[in-house]
Parts: sequence; structure tokens; C-alpha cells
Amino acid sequence: MTTNRALNDWIDEIARLTKPDRVVWCDGSENENRTLIEQMIADGTLIELNPQRYPNCYLHRSDPRDVARTEQSTFICTPKREDAGPTNNWMSPEETRRKVGPLFDGIMRGRTMYVVPYLMGPPGSPFSSVGVEVTDSPYVVANMRIMTRMGTVALEHLGASGEFVKGLHALGDLDPARRYICHFPEERLIWSINSGYGGNALLGKKCHALRIASAQARDEGWMAEHMMIVGIEDPSGNVTYIAGAFPSACGKTNLAMLVPPPSQKGFKVWTVGDDIAWLRFGPDGRLWAVNPETGFFGVAPGTSEKTNPNAMAALSRNSIFTNVALTPEGTPWWEGMSPPPPTATDWQGQPWTPSSGRKAAHPNARYTAPARQCPSISPHWEDPQGVPISAIIFGGRRARLAPLVYQSFNWQHGVFIGASMASETTAAATGKVGVVRRDPMAMIPFCGYNMADYFRHWLEMGAGRDKMPMIFHVNWFRTDEDGNFLWPGFGENLRVLRWIIDRVNGRAAAVETPIGFVPAPDSLDLTGLNISTETMNKLLFIDREAWREEARSVAEFFNRFEDRLPAELWEEHRQLLARLGG
Repeated sequence: MTTNRALNDWIDEIARLTKPDRVVWCDGSENENRTLIEQMIADGTLIELNPQRYPNCYLHRSDPRDVARTEQSTFICTPKREDAGPTNNWMSPEETRRKVGPLFDGIMRGRTMYVVPYLMGPPGSPFSSVGVEVTDSPYVVANMRIMTRMGTVALEHLGASGEFVKGLHALGDLDPARRYICHFPEERLIWSINSGYGGNALLGKKCHALRIASAQARDEGWMAEHMMIVGIEDPSGNVTYIAGAFPSACGKTNLAMLVPPPSQKGFKVWTVGDDIAWLRFGPDGRLWAVNPETGFFGVAPGTSEKTNPNAMAALSRNSIFTNVALTPEGTPWWEGMSPPPPTATDWQGQPWTPSSGRKAAHPNARYTAPARQCPSISPHWEDPQGVPISAIIFGGRRARLAPLVYQSFNWQHGVFIGASMASETTAAATGKVGVVRRDPMAMIPFCGYNMADYFRHWLEMGAGRDKMPMIFHVNWFRTDEDGNFLWPGFGENLRVLRWIIDRVNGRAAAVETPIGFVPAPDSLDLTGLNISTETMNKLLFIDREAWREEARSVAEFFNRFEDRLPAELWEEHRQLLARLGG
């Protein structure tokens, strides 16, 4: 309980609406967590994994209808449709209360209502924000304890203030036809009903930390971004911090936890965050960033000792797995992790063998793991002031178009690069290869207001400032005519990050092209790599006709925002066409 009158009044209101049998205030303690875990093991919500191999780890199997974020059920509830913009689903607050509100009436009858105070960001930090999620899911409570600073610490940070993000979540009957994830940016309010999946139910994550926080950041002059944060330490001990935004399937988590290959002797990579960055100006005029989370909610399939050994170490204890397979030894398994076991139980609890003809783990199977367990976690990841950002990277999967790396001409041009960024789909995701999807700053699913206004906010953040991070774009996925990747990727991506850092410090040479600056010959360290000059030329080649077609596609996307799109972005588009000669 708390003496905070505003919070107590709201909890009383929600209890009257949802009518639970009892109300439990969560303090975040180990005893509380152990009691919840034992309760969920008893009722079948969790399965305990092999305690010798995966100590204090558990498996959860969700309803097959409830295995991923549901964008079609996600709404931005602003008074005016145009304030939500063309890339968001919109519902007015009045309609939402009329249509969705009654679904909460009595929905927790016979259940326990958990009050989950949580803190996004380090205690005592000017970045940090308190949220309170009300939920009837003990699974959500256990995950929120990993992902946020939950319980007493949040109430202490809040004090007597009435300023906190309110989140109401109820499992309901999981009917997708009545599933709603609604955000009221003006009220700092979230409603989620008929889903227990992480992105829909862990309201501190995408809902608070991005959709609500992005609108709050616009109002208050900071930035809430779908970005990893990583520190690169050189052999002399200097650390440069980089933030990066990548659409799904483009290696953001792997980059955040990159392991330097033997060729990069003396370099270290420090993980500050893998998914979300909150950025504010420091007293020195630079942008400083914090990771508001305390855990990783990562996609399991494809994660392995080869692709991400740091993630594998982080999830080896004190973690919750969702919709992965279970081996006879009581250990989790998923596609891409290791050679498949001869037999297993699949994510739906059915017997499975490699010849079953179906995936053992759901393609969106997840792990929730404490960030502190990551071997590469930065010693500064919980600094209240955050870390200073020297460069921002945008990335995408483009087989033939984007070069390995290029740098924007200036901040405004960099915003244009971010606003027009796109990635190509893979066969695993859609059954179609090479379909281009625009995902500006990797925020299409997560921006809590009109993205045209979001672009304007980016432009205004850098206007008249001389200490803004330099902006770059990377593409690890360029292929040859046979579809083979030209760049080795994984740990070798550190070579590209080193060039970026050298550019920030005025050391590396570059060549000006119509789209930006690319590495000059011999400015990328390729020592020990079997990459020919011809291959490097392909990796950095700018196909003018392909980029003219890209510019036409960008114009189609920009036109969706009509006259709300900042004129500066159309000017950058015009200049790009002029440099391309058409």
C-alpha cells in the first residue's frame, strides 16, 4: 500500500470496475516472487526447467491465439484522428471508453488483482518515469519484475506525486476479436485486454517506454526511441557510445551484445541496452541516453552460442521462457540454438521430432532475462545521467541497394535517412522475399502520435546545436547475384563501428556520394578478412538508377502524411534527386 492519494484513488476506481476477489500490492521482493512462481507451477502456468542446467528458470506456454503483438488491435486514442497519423490505428477516447470500457466491468471476478508499481530508468535519474500496471496475470508480474525496477523502489521514486503512467491489463478470455491495446497519450493511460503476450501485456515495455513516452518526450523536449545502446572501448581505454535503430530481423540485439573477434584485439563492447533508449540533453549540450529497462525480452529462435553468446549466458539462469520447446532433460530448445534433440515437446505441449514437419518453438518464442546477467553489460548501464551518445545508426536489410555503411551530410540529412529507412522481408517472415517495408527510425509500430510530427521533433532537437551525434546507416545484408552475403557480419561488424567512431573523431577518410559519405579505400580495417577489393567495391557501390527508384518509393511514403510532413524532408528528397541526376 501507499499513502499516495492519487494512486490509491485510481486503484480503488479500477477495483470497483474489475471486481477482483482480492487486491495484492506488489513490493518486488524475492519472497513475493517465490510465492508467485510456486503458485504458477502448481496451476500449470509455469513449468520448472532443469535446476542444474537452468537454475531458477521456467517455461510458459501461451494460448496459440496469443503469441505476438497484434498491431491491428493496437490503438492510439487521441481526440483528433490526424494527431495519431496515417501509420497508427486510431480510436477517439470517447469511442474507446464506450466500446472497450465495458469489457473491463467485472472481468477480474474470481481472480486476484495485482498492483505493480514499476520504475523505468535508474533510481534518482532525471530520465526515470514511474508507471503502475494493474493486472490479473501473475505471469505478467513475474516478467515485469525482470524487465523493470518493480515494487517499493518505484513507490519511493513516486512519493506523493500524481504523475505516473496508468496501465490497466486484464487477461479476459483471450478472444482476438475483442483484443484491444489502447493508448491515451494525453492522459498517460494504457488499456490492454484479452491478451497475455509480453508486448501486449508487459505495459512498461512498448506501451509505456515507447508509445506513451514518445508523446511525453515530444511535449517535454527529449526522445524515446526504439534503439539499442552500446559502448565501444578501444585498446587505450576510451569508450564511445552509439545508439542504433533497426527493424526486426536486422541484428539489433546481436549488435548490442557483440563479441569482438580475435582480429580486433584490445577492443571491448559494452552493452547498455538492447531495445529502448531515452535521450536527453546533458549540461554539456550533448545527448545522453539511458536504457529504461532492467531485462531483455528477446526472440529466442536464431539465438545461439554462435550468433549471440552473451545473450545465451544472460538467459542461462533466473529467466522465463515463453513458447519454446522442452527437451527430455528439462532444458529449453529452439530452432537455431543447437543441433535439434532427437525428441522434444513442442511449444504447444505436443510430442515433436525433427521429422515432424513443424517448428518445435514458435517463431516468436521469447526469453525474459535480467540484464545484469549479460557478460558484456556496461559498468555504466545504470548511471542516473546515462551515457553520452556520439553516433546514431540506422539499419535495414537491403540485398542490393544500401551500401555497407554511409554517413549523413548533417543532422537534417540524417533525419531524412531515418525517416525514409526501410527493410526487405525474408521468406521466413512472410513467404515473400524482398518486399520493402518502410519503418522510419524502426518506430512505425511504436510511435504514439503522428509520425510527421515525430520527424519534426527530430529536426527540432538538432536545430542550432553543434554537439548532436553524427548519423550513419548500415546494411549487413548486401548480397551478390547468387544471394550470398558479401559481408561476414556478427563480430566483424565491429570493424564498421570502428570506422564510424573514427569518423566521429575526425580520423577516417571518406568519399562523398549522392547518398552520403562512404568509407574511402583502405579506411576500413580488413586485416585478416578474406574480402577482395572487388567485393568491397560491391559492398560500397551506389547504383544511381536503383536509388532513383528508391527516391520515388520514399516520395510515395512521404505523401501519406500530406501537408503535415516537414518541408525540410521534402527539401532533402529534392537534393537527393539532384545529386542522383534525376
